[in-house]
Amino acid sequence: MSPELPLLDLPYVTEFLLRLLGTPSPTGFTGAAVQLIEDELRQLGVTATRTKKGALTWELPGTQPDARHVTFSGHVDTLGAMVRGIKANGRLGLWMLGGFDWTTIEGEYVQVHTQSGRVLTGTVVNIKQSTHVHGPALRELKREQTVMEVRLDEQVFSAQDTLALGVGIGDYVSFDPRAVLTPAGYLKSRHLDNKAAVALFLGVTRALLAQPAPCTVAFHVTTYEEVGHGAATGIPAHTDELIAVDMAVIGQGQTGSEHHVTLCVADGGGPYDHGLSNRLRKVARDAGIDLRTDIYTFYASDGTAAWRAGGDYPVALIGPGVDASHAYERMHTDSLKATAALMLAYLRA
Repeated sequence: MSPELPLLDLPYVTEFLLRLLGTPSPTGFTGAAVQLIEDELRQLGVTATRTKKGALTWELPGTQPDARHVTFSGHVDTLGAMVRGIKANGRLGLWMLGGFDWTTIEGEYVQVHTQSGRVLTGTVVNIKQSTHVHGPALRELKREQTVMEVRLDEQVFSAQDTLALGVGIGDYVSFDPRAVLTPAGYLKSRHLDNKAAVALFLGVTRALLAQPAPCTVAFHVTTYEEVGHGAATGIPAHTDELIAVDMAVIGQGQTGSEHHVTLCVADGGGPYDHGLSNRLRKVARDAGIDLRTDIYTFYASDGTAAWRAGGDYPVALIGPGVDASHAYERMHTDSLKATAALMLAYLRA
């Protein structure tokens, strides 16, 4: 297990993470979450800037002006949905935001964010949800967009009733994160992908304010990663190295775990930079950090988007281990500590 770095305030990171998890931010609807991060940085005395696209960037100068410039990128946008249609019975059809399986949201509580600012609650159900009515047809039903709907917690019996509440096509639908920190140190929640990394950025920022690194460090929080173009713009022009920090997926055939930091050397977008990955490996060995290494078949990151947009810098990908990715996820605080330890050790190497 990775050693705890004294400068990482883990209670601060977990407390901020729980607040961030409680702030809805499906892709395209990230304003409140970005504001929360910006307000937190202001309390730390750090000024951040927003890109025209809505991303957030802040920079911490190093003690050696001629040293390299390292940028960490992570995303605050999450999976979610939009109202695709209003059915004759008043229930809502959904349009998926991000890549999840419909079975993973069946029965989930949601919020519907209307244009008027009114927030309505509801539950995701399917069109044959009652086993007492449909029997085997429920078990045989393929969960896909056409059979999933939101049952609003309002007295609605027709499309007109729902429209009268102010619900419209394109309203955002956020999923209840159900965030819990257990006594054993496990964080259970939706959207640990990738709010865990953003919370780490705040914790690492605090550590660097207390003890600056030799190099200049930038943090770039994107808002469209789940749909593939988060870091296509906004990476600081003087970046020498880009390290994407995102969830490390774990499961059969992977070496990572909920207790460790993982280096992803390749994913669906191809291999990451071999030299930068090896530099991270060396730092981990020297610091006594148990760095796991994996390849992710069905995965892409902000690093992928930055490279495809023409980014001229090496890119690597690291992250804390997260179980049940894109479902009801879980991680241990050990992996937060390990990821922060690797980030800080690399910056100070």
